[in-house]
Amino acid sequence: MADASKPVTADETQADDAARGRLAKGGKRRLSFASAASILGGLLLWELAGRFLVRNSLFLATPTQIVEEIVKLAASGELQLHMWTSGQEFFIGLAIAIVLGIAVGFITASSRLGDRTLGPWVTALYATPTIAISPLIILWTGIGIWSKVIVVVINSIFPMIINTDAGLRATDKHLLDAARCFGASRWQLFWKVSLPAAIPFVLAGIRLAVGRGLVAVVVAELFGARAGLGYLLIQASEVFNMPRLFAAVVILAVTGIVLTWLVGRAERILLPWRFAGDDR
Repeated sequence: MADASKPVTADETQADDAARGRLAKGGKRRLSFASAASILGGLLLWELAGRFLVRNSLFLATPTQIVEEIVKLAASGELQLHMWTSGQEFFIGLAIAIVLGIAVGFITASSRLGDRTLGPWVTALYATPTIAISPLIILWTGIGIWSKVIVVVINSIFPMIINTDAGLRATDKHLLDAARCFGASRWQLFWKVSLPAAIPFVLAGIRLAVGRGLVAVVVAELFGARAGLGYLLIQASEVFNMPRLFAAVVILAVTGIVLTWLVGRAERILLPWRFAGDDR
């Protein structure tokens, strides 16, 4: 049994830190291996199912067929056109939704009058299925880019409003009182105290808005478009081109994964203390 009264030397402390570092790296490697194995195993099962169980490509496309179709679309330049069109609609709509969502969330959280005035509209529109109003928006604004942008805004803004409102209401009252004691104005309270405290909620809202925005782009393009991933999807479904249809779906899924990962990285940069000791 070690002597408890014996002082711990600097070399022993460094050795302990090195051991913990090796354990953390080993844990990260195991997690990365588990993720890679899960993805590769799923793709392998998908490939085998497409080759031996559902052999008719009218019903299921295999991963190799999907990759071949993506390469074919990229070589012809068609894929770049569709991705550029949908990307414009999505990012413009998402940016507008983030700015307006934070602004409306601030109004509903900081003003009883604003909450009573805007709250019922937020609740009603949030519960309205987008697929029911997308044809009307396209009918009113045409099949150009702005009809899709409006649909993206309508879908993406509500997670931003609700999460911003919740984050601002969850701000520590002691921090607000301390800032008021130092003479902070209403805007200073918002920018210096409330908004930083609400950042985790806002970033969570952006994660939700990304998924809803991608769905909105596809829905809008299904009803009227000349190009875009939704247009590619409906075009492929009309001629039962499953590899092309799955290619559009896979591109949308990968885009959602990448954007969600980027939001997660931004959260780690903006709020490093929340992830202290997290080895993921």
